[in-house]
Amino acid sequence: MCAQRLKVTVGVTGGIAAYKSVELVRLLQDAGYDPHVVMTRAAEEFLRPLTFAAITGHKVITSLWSEDAGIGSDSDESGIEHINEAQTTQALIVAPATAHVLAKFAHGLADDFLSTMYLATTAPVIMAPAMNVNMWNHPATRANVESLRARGVTFVEPGSGHLACGMVGGGRLADNTAILATLQSVLASTNASSNTSIDDLTGETILITAGGTREAIDPVRFIGNRSSGRMGFAIAEAARRRGARVILIAAPTAIAPPAGCEVVCVTSAAEMQAAALKHLHEATIVIMAAAVSDYTVKAATQKLKRDQSRILELEPTTDILRELSTRRNPGTLVIGFAAETEDLLANGRAKLERKSIDAIVVNDVSSPNLGFDSQNNAGTILTKATEVAIPPTTKAAMAERILDEIKKLRTQPNS
Repeated sequence: MCAQRLKVTVGVTGGIAAYKSVELVRLLQDAGYDPHVVMTRAAEEFLRPLTFAAITGHKVITSLWSEDAGIGSDSDESGIEHINEAQTTQALIVAPATAHVLAKFAHGLADDFLSTMYLATTAPVIMAPAMNVNMWNHPATRANVESLRARGVTFVEPGSGHLACGMVGGGRLADNTAILATLQSVLASTNASSNTSIDDLTGETILITAGGTREAIDPVRFIGNRSSGRMGFAIAEAARRRGARVILIAAPTAIAPPAGCEVVCVTSAAEMQAAALKHLHEATIVIMAAAVSDYTVKAATQKLKRDQSRILELEPTTDILRELSTRRNPGTLVIGFAAETEDLLANGRAKLERKSIDAIVVNDVSSPNLGFDSQNNAGTILTKATEVAIPPTTKAAMAERILDEIKKLRTQPNS
């Protein structure tokens, strides 16, 4: 007998990116899920319900009141009876999620089936926003996103590039592969498709660093790096969801930290060092995912004028990872990150030995589609005795894999 496929509901809203939802539904099927589709009235201006009905073999819900569109053995049921969609689905994915839908969800409005289902379901909710860059950056939209994130909604951050409106910037719907990977990660963490307990890190206090530090050149300029903070934030969010107390030391980023973490904001390597040492005694696990500057600058006290050539005097910063490893409490695990462009495993193992840490995550940052400036990542987790490769996936999914391996270190130290 074939295993029953997990039911996943895809909410399609009224944006030009709605056409990409057709591919998403097919991708979900190929991954072994049973997608059902709910469309808003605005979405029907871009796609017809019959398109999704033909692909899924299920009726497409378009209204609270009228007969649903599409095909299926239950075609005689009225729209209002389909409220059981909220109770029977394993996850709700809204892609694309427009600014209007974000606002409705954030404020608890329920004037159509999709918004009603959001309030009625206890299944995990994943939203993939898509809109004009100015709409995405508007304070109202950002507030709505943070409100929803605080309630447990998982976001697949939009990408950057040319938008349908003609502008260039953030707001493009994330790749469907990223949406699928996020779904798989969320379902794994809620025990919907794996045996992983959502509370398997209860009792742990995890100190996580994220983002890229900045070293001042003068009062208005700095030396920085390309770290977005997404990997560290993804680990923090996953650890919190799995029951850990999370202390997140965050260097400047363009994204908001996950809710439920104790956030300490820093700017420079020295500030990150001080914050990490201050909280080290509380930690049972330390994960150094931040991109810490290797050098600081002898900064000018006044803004430098562009009137002549300048030579910057660089001084090495403190090796924070090594210092944390040396000064940790007995039994505290320390995990580092290594961004490499060549000889990944050799350089990673050398750093693992040099820093005297328990494990290191080695990332290949030479690819433009992975690591820096990307929502996706890949790498290899090295310990003294093991080597675990993580193929390209979302940073959310990679975070879960990293925590799984750290959990093995805790329960099987000799591994």
